[in-house]
Amino acid sequence: MLDTIGTLARLGLAAVWLVSGGIKLVDPGQTYIAVQAYDVLPHALVGPVATALPLLELVLGLLLLAGLATRYVAWAALVLLAVLIAGIAQSWARGLSIDCGCFGGGGSVAAGQTEYPQEILRDTGFALLAVWLIVRPRTWFSLDGWLGWGREKVTGSGNSAGPADDYSTSIAEGK
Repeated sequence: MLDTIGTLARLGLAAVWLVSGGIKLVDPGQTYIAVQAYDVLPHALVGPVATALPLLELVLGLLLLAGLATRYVAWAALVLLAVLIAGIAQSWARGLSIDCGCFGGGGSVAAGQTEYPQEILRDTGFALLAVWLIVRPRTWFSLDGWLGWGREKVTGSGNSAGPADDYSTSIAEGK
């Protein structure tokens, strides 16, 4: 049952990153406007961040979809979500009227048209999926499982040679 929950968390979070990154990649001009609207980066960094963000989201999505290095990818996703939540929160605190641009669009909106609480709650929900995968990265239909991560190495005599690596031990123990 826990593996099924983890699989749903992994695939759900993969879908979030793939959709978000795909939409941003298709419309780089709007992504630039969205990043610029947060008004926290020096002008010289807006372009590189607007270019890198959708690529990072797509990589996270593809790795989660494949179930490869799930715990490590979940950590990266959690860090990115924390940065995005902080960006939304600082915009709200500073009284900016922007759309977060999380799933395309973004930029300035009319006063009263912001949805900061909903955006923060939504991203917090996504962060909880990442936390689940950090704590318990074992899932069905994953390259981690296919590669045998989580199994112990066996010597020619059939004796266990110990854990293959820290990640493997963690997966085997469900941590």
